[in-house]
Amino acid sequence: MSSQDKLRRRSKASDEKSKSDAETDKEDDADALNEQLSAEGLPQASDNTTDAIDSALKDFSPRWRNYIIRGIFTFVMISVFAFIISLGPLAIVVLIQLIQIKCYHEIINIGYIVYKSHELPWFRTLSWYFLLASNYYFYGESAISSFSVLLHKAELLEPLVTYHRFISFTLYTGGLVAFVLSLIKKHYLKQFTLFAWTHITLLILVTQSHFMIQNIFEGLIWFLVPVSLIICNDIMAYVFGFFFGKTPLIKLSPKKTWEGFIGGGFSTILFGWILSAVLVKHKFFVCPITYSDEAGGFTLDCEPGPIFRLTEYTLPKVLHILGMKTVRLYPFVLHSLSLSIFASSIGPFGGFFASGFKRAFKIKDFGDTIPGHGGFMDRFDCQVLTATFVNVYISSFVRGASPQKLLTQLLSLKPEEQLEVFNVLRERLLHLGILNRAAQPLAGLGG
Repeated sequence: MSSQDKLRRRSKASDEKSKSDAETDKEDDADALNEQLSAEGLPQASDNTTDAIDSALKDFSPRWRNYIIRGIFTFVMISVFAFIISLGPLAIVVLIQLIQIKCYHEIINIGYIVYKSHELPWFRTLSWYFLLASNYYFYGESAISSFSVLLHKAELLEPLVTYHRFISFTLYTGGLVAFVLSLIKKHYLKQFTLFAWTHITLLILVTQSHFMIQNIFEGLIWFLVPVSLIICNDIMAYVFGFFFGKTPLIKLSPKKTWEGFIGGGFSTILFGWILSAVLVKHKFFVCPITYSDEAGGFTLDCEPGPIFRLTEYTLPKVLHILGMKTVRLYPFVLHSLSLSIFASSIGPFGGFFASGFKRAFKIKDFGDTIPGHGGFMDRFDCQVLTATFVNVYISSFVRGASPQKLLTQLLSLKPEEQLEVFNVLRERLLHLGILNRAAQPLAGLGG
């Protein structure tokens, strides 16, 4: 062997040793960071359960143990969710708010620990203040849009309705001023990083929960179907991946497989069709929540819109050979196909985004609240993206002029303003020949 070959071998061996040492150092650094984060209060595991469950599952392998624990708590969560749905839309709004607060706490807690913000006592205070200010604005906008008649009836709430946006702006400006006054010279970079951290978290959570609530006010079905589709896709992707998964799907989430992704997708489309066909027949799910003076409270009674009525569709001629020329369907069932495709193809990327976030900070889960699942953010990461899609979908392809919403806005006007609108509308209908001239004597009402 020549001296050059020996030198090459030594060089190669040295490079491999250096690479191995570097990888070892990285692993040591990761382990050290995990130990540090765990010691400082950041959860690193999600499979802690009660002693009774641990004892019952002690003979199972870790893989099957996690599968069973995950299944048990999935059933518990779905049962609780079904019970809250039975209580009506307002109960669901409260649930969304509670989940939002818990998810916000999990993300802010990570920033607090990772950036060692213990010496910045105002960070947590301002973070929660901005959450309060943001929720005040968004929830106020939703309430004024949907229940303006009720709000205008309460004299104490009248100023809050009239000056809602000004109050919201004042609240946010107060938080901004407090942040500037809290700046410390040696912590500028850290403080502005955490300021951005807080606002991105608000963008992800508060705006999306606002969209969810808007979807609920369009009719409970616009909330329940998308949420159920994500749950179905998550469960079925896990089941298909557990039993058949062999081909990795994405590096950000090594446990995700193509088999799970495809199996979950087909299952979600089928489930969405069946669920929509069932829910669309019930006014409880399709009617928007409104305030009724006659009922003296909130009601879910309405005449279902066109997309919730059976419609006859003509089939393509190529299918006429089967002896069917037309088919009767609820249009919403067809809309559910779009929701199902999004939930099974794009929805999981919310989870992939969350996986990338966790990998960036070398943590397993956002929390350890739900055994087998992690934190609340681990369970609702895919829901965030879907809520926005549904809201955009409704405004783009479904929502038209709503007589009910126009009437709600009219009833919130002063009596003289309502009379002015009445006279303008009457003259318009007379001009179009829609209103009989017999109604002409009513003109005197205008004064």
